[in-house]
Amino acid sequence: MKLAIFFAAIFFAGPACAQPFDPELISGCLPCHGGDGISRFGGVPNLAGQNEPYLLNQLRAFHTGKRVHKEMRYMSRHMTEEEMEAIAAYFSSLPAR
Repeated sequence: MKLAIFFAAIFFAGPACAQPFDPELISGCLPCHGGDGISRFGGVPNLAGQNEPYLLNQLRAFHTGKRVHKEMRYMSRHMTEEEMEAIAAYFSSLPAR
């Protein structure tokens, strides 16, 4: 069921994901943030429906080390600007709950 939600979210994401979206980009996000952007764990933020510039700025901060978080620094360390932009666009396009 979770996989169905994940692919439905990608398919119906709308204009924010108008270009082909590579699901591999968010594969590292899924264990903590969920494919639908809703966390299953306390202390892990929901990303669905968040403001796209906010998400992008946070990814950049983790990437550069300006925002300290061991796991997020590890996950973002090799991301390109384009990948961070696509990830922010994806999660911001999901419906918030």
